[in-house]
Amino acid sequence: MSRRQPARTTASKSPTFFRRHILAALSTGPCLLAACSRQDGQSEGASVSAGGGAAAGRPPIAIGAVVSTTGAGGTAGQYQAQAYQLWEAQVNARGGLLGRPVKLVLYDDGSDPVAAARQYQQLIDQDKVDLVLGPYANSATQAASTVTEKAHYPMLAAGGNASDIWKRNYRYLFGVFPPVERYFDGVIDLAVQQGYRTLALLAENTIFPQQTAAAAAAYAKAKGLQLVYQEKYPTGAGDLSAPLRKIKELGPDVLLGASYQPDSILITRQAKELGLSPRLLAFSVGAQAEDFEQALGADAAYVCAPSIWEPPLGTPGSQEFVEAFQKRWGREPDFHAATGYAAAQILEAAVKQARTVDRDRLRDTLAALETATILPGRYKVDESGLQIGGFTIVLQWQGGKKAIIWPESLASGKAKLPMPDWNAR
Repeated sequence: MSRRQPARTTASKSPTFFRRHILAALSTGPCLLAACSRQDGQSEGASVSAGGGAAAGRPPIAIGAVVSTTGAGGTAGQYQAQAYQLWEAQVNARGGLLGRPVKLVLYDDGSDPVAAARQYQQLIDQDKVDLVLGPYANSATQAASTVTEKAHYPMLAAGGNASDIWKRNYRYLFGVFPPVERYFDGVIDLAVQQGYRTLALLAENTIFPQQTAAAAAAYAKAKGLQLVYQEKYPTGAGDLSAPLRKIKELGPDVLLGASYQPDSILITRQAKELGLSPRLLAFSVGAQAEDFEQALGADAAYVCAPSIWEPPLGTPGSQEFVEAFQKRWGREPDFHAATGYAAAQILEAAVKQARTVDRDRLRDTLAALETATILPGRYKVDESGLQIGGFTIVLQWQGGKKAIIWPESLASGKAKLPMPDWNAR
């Protein structure tokens, strides 16, 4: 496959332009997101000027990343890529890093983990970048980290949080947001605060939902909740009324669905049809999205969901990030953008603390670093590099909008619990 010359998108391009030109580039080979480099080696339209001239005339710090901006993960990945680009512009406006401008070298892997690994190798061997930021999605993170680990390049995993990724004794991979097993921690803490005692779990029989459900069951038990029902169901199930009838007979206080969006909608609809009204109803994935409320209308009310980050969140720098992202890209950021931006914040903090781009020294700095980002909690990792300082927040649909209801220190509204019976609404 032919190699394209390094290129960069400019801040003025719209998301539509961004997608259209990526697709065109994919047809000719590995895609690098930017205007084509000039023959003299200086990229046209590059945002590498430093605020106050502090970085002027010095060689840039090249930071490479491979992010899915097309393919199955392209919609989410675009947010992450745009967050990286926003940070690049901001850090250069502040004078760069170590008095040098930052130059982002960004490829699109087309949502192909094999391509992601190959392109990180290209960033290291051919583009000779100084540092890297992580790809989008767990599969790409797992594949690409094998390359960066061998080359001793520290990688901040902005788009992956499957805990298995950190069970390989790698030393150069660091988590940015909580692992999937902690998704329901906040929901369970909220249930305990409300005085609820019994719990039912319904989970799709695939890896992510099963890992989430198993962890939720263990955490609930540790918090004193009684697990009265736990069952798995096949992917693509069009009818879950049978297990929901069993759950109704048991009458648990809390029903958790470890599922994706289609099933979270299905379970809510069938719970209404069957008159199943737990005091708290929450889903791991799907209920966070606007599509959930659009599909269910008023029936989405009172449903809860964990989230990594939301635009109304009052963490330090969060609102400034939202405003800057909207100004540059013309749309509100989602949590994929937030995790990408947080990864860049962490890298910036590490470089400043280490006062070098020496990768082994940065690896040691990242292993010991504790710092705030726009995400809830703080960046802090265990000895394997797994993120342990962050936590999920809990959302609830109220009046057609999402309210942050947990933890109380970050809440934008009060929890409306217990969820009323369907026939009492």
